[in-house]
Amino acid sequence: MGLPVRSAASRPLKRGREENPFPGARPSGTIKKMKTPLMTACTMDCPDACSLIVEEDRKDGLRIRGNPDHPYTLGFTCAKIKRHPARLAHPGRILTPRLRTRGGWSSISWDDALDLCAEKIEELRGEPAALLHLPSDGAKGVLKRGVGLFFARLGSSRVRGSLCDAAGYIAHVHDFGSRENHEPDDLLRARRIVNWGRDLSRSSVHLAALVRQARRGGTRVLTISPGGDGNGPFSDAFIRVRPGKDRFLAAAVVRELLDQGMPPPSAMKRVKDWPSFEKTIRSRTVRDLAARCGVSLEDVRELLTWYAAEGPCATLVGTGLQRYSYGGENVRFINALAFVSGNMGRPGGGSYFHLHSFANLNLHWARTPHAPPRRSLILPRIGEEILRADRPSIRMIWVNGSNIVNQAPNIERTIQALKTIPFKVVVDAFMTDTAERADLVLPSTLMLEQEDIVGSYWHRNVQWAAAALPPPGEARDDYAIVADLGRRLSPPIHLPSKKEAFRASLDSPFLQTSLEEIRRTGWAPALRPPIPYEGLRFDHSDGLYHPPGVLHEDPEPPPEHPLRLLTLIRRNAIHSQILPEEQEEPPTVRVSPETLLALPEGARKAAFLTSPIGRMKVFVRPLEGLHPEAVLYRRGDWKKRGGGANRIIRDGVTDLGNGAPFYDQYVRLDPIEET
Repeated sequence: MGLPVRSAASRPLKRGREENPFPGARPSGTIKKMKTPLMTACTMDCPDACSLIVEEDRKDGLRIRGNPDHPYTLGFTCAKIKRHPARLAHPGRILTPRLRTRGGWSSISWDDALDLCAEKIEELRGEPAALLHLPSDGAKGVLKRGVGLFFARLGSSRVRGSLCDAAGYIAHVHDFGSRENHEPDDLLRARRIVNWGRDLSRSSVHLAALVRQARRGGTRVLTISPGGDGNGPFSDAFIRVRPGKDRFLAAAVVRELLDQGMPPPSAMKRVKDWPSFEKTIRSRTVRDLAARCGVSLEDVRELLTWYAAEGPCATLVGTGLQRYSYGGENVRFINALAFVSGNMGRPGGGSYFHLHSFANLNLHWARTPHAPPRRSLILPRIGEEILRADRPSIRMIWVNGSNIVNQAPNIERTIQALKTIPFKVVVDAFMTDTAERADLVLPSTLMLEQEDIVGSYWHRNVQWAAAALPPPGEARDDYAIVADLGRRLSPPIHLPSKKEAFRASLDSPFLQTSLEEIRRTGWAPALRPPIPYEGLRFDHSDGLYHPPGVLHEDPEPPPEHPLRLLTLIRRNAIHSQILPEEQEEPPTVRVSPETLLALPEGARKAAFLTSPIGRMKVFVRPLEGLHPEAVLYRRGDWKKRGGGANRIIRDGVTDLGNGAPFYDQYVRLDPIEET
C-alpha cells in the first residue's frame, strides 16, 4: 500500500491558485510503507541541521518529527519542516525536462535535454569562461560541492561572495583567524547573554530553546536591535539601536571599558598592534558614539554592566547587522567588545556567529588544486557583472537551485543580464522567477527525495540525510544530472560515484565514523574543543587577536528617501521557497506607529514602497517597538506574485566578504494615485 505525503498534522493539501504550467505527471505523493521509522536529516539552509524521523502516521500520511535521541535536535523541529510535505507534493512541481520553443514550453526527454546541454558546452570548450555556473546554498550537502567540481573541471566562470553571511564570517576570520563557536550547550554556563539582532522567534528553534533553558537557570538576556523582531519573550532587557549603527554602540562600551582599565596587560599582549586599536577607540567620545547609534548614555552604561559584571557574558551575533555596507565592521567591533571585556576563550562567553558547515568534512575530492584560475563574478552584483563580462561574454549559464532573479539585489538588472545570454539552464523543482527566464528547465529532487551528508553551521554534528521518498516524475538530483552530462562530453568529465564522494568526505581528522556507521547511527559528532581560543590563543599564524583598525562613518538617510528598508527572515519559509498560494498580494510592510502617523494620509493603509530604482505596491501596518527610521518587509516572496523587494534594492558589496548590503537601501512610502 502506498503512503500519501501529508503534512505532520495530516491535513489535506491545498491546491494552488494556478494550474501546473506543465501538465502531465504529478508528484507521486507516495512512499513505500515503512515497517520502522526512517532516520534522515534536514538539508535546508538553516543552522539547526535537524536530525529527523520520517514515519507513517495514523492516517497513512507522512509525518516528520525531530529525532528525540539527537543531542541537539532533541525531538522537536520547526514550522518549515512541518510544511515541507506540502512542498513535496505540490501540483506546481516541475516533473519533466522542459524546453522553451517559439510556441511555448515543450516536454523533452532527459537524453535530448542533456545532449543539448552537451552540445552547447562543447561549443564553449575552447572558451570555458563563457559558461557561468551559479549554484545555491538553499540546500546543503556534500554532493552540492560535487556539482561545483564538474564546472571547475570545465574551467567555467564562477561566482564569489554571498547573499547571506559572508561579511560576518569573514569578520570573525579577520579577528580570530577562524570562525569557531563554543558548543551550543555552553550558553547554559553564561551569566548573561547579549543578543545582537538574532530573531530567536524565527531563526533557530533550538537556539531559542537553549536561551529559554538558560533563563530558567538564572541567565539574563539583553537584546539589541532596531526592534520589530520576536525577541520580547526571550529578553530581560532591550536596547533599540539605529539600523546599521551597531559598531558605534560596541565602540562606546569598549571606550568605557578602556577607561576602567580593561583589558588587563596580560590580555593586551595577545593583541596585534594594541596601540593602534586603542587610538581608534579613543578618537571618539562616548557621547558622540552614542549619538551616532541613536542610544542614550544610560543605554551605553547599561550595556557596560552586562559585559563588565562578574561572570561570563556570551554574545550572539545576528546576520542582519552584517547586511550593510559596513556590516563586517559592525561584527568586528562587537567581537572587540567580547575580547576587551574578557569573554573570549572563556567558558560561558564567546562570540557566536556561523561555523563553516563543511569544516568537519573532507572536501578535497571536490577541489581542483592544480587547475588554472577561473574568472569570478561578484554574486551580489550579478546582473551588472554579467553585463560587463567580456573577452569572453557569458554565452551560457547553469543555475542549480538558485532563484537568483528574486534573491539578488536589483531584480531588473539581473533580468536584463539574463536576456543577453543565448542559452540558460535552470535546475529547480518549481517555476520560479528565474526558471521562467530559462531556455531549458531540468526538474530536481528536493529534501527527503535525495541522499546526502550534511554539516551544521551551529552545532558540530555531521549527519546522514537518507532518501525517504522516490523522486517524483522524472526529477533527478543535481549531482546525478551533471554526472550524466559529463559522460556525454568529449573528452568526458568523470565524477566520483556518490558512494566514493561520501566515503572521501567522511575521511576527516575531525570524525571517527564510516559511511556504513553513519547510515546506521544517523550522525557523528566532530572532535573539536568545546571552548575555542582558550588561553587567548587564536588561529592567526601569530596566535594573536587582530582588532579592527578604523571606525567608518556612513551617510545619513537622504531627505527624499528617509526610511531604511529591512528585508527580514520569515518564520515559515527558507529564502524564496514559498508556495505560490501562500504569498500575499500585495505584500505587507510594517512601520512604527509614529512613522505611520507621519505618512501622508493616502499612504497609511496601502502605498507605493519607493526607492531610487523602482517602486512596488504594499499594504502598510503599524508595529510597536520598531525603530522610526525602519520599514520592515518579510523577504522571499516572488516578483511575479507582486512581491520581490529586491526589485527596489540597489546592488552593492559589503566591506568584507563580497556580501550583499541589502539593508543599505533607503525608501519612502508614497500615496497610491487614484486612477
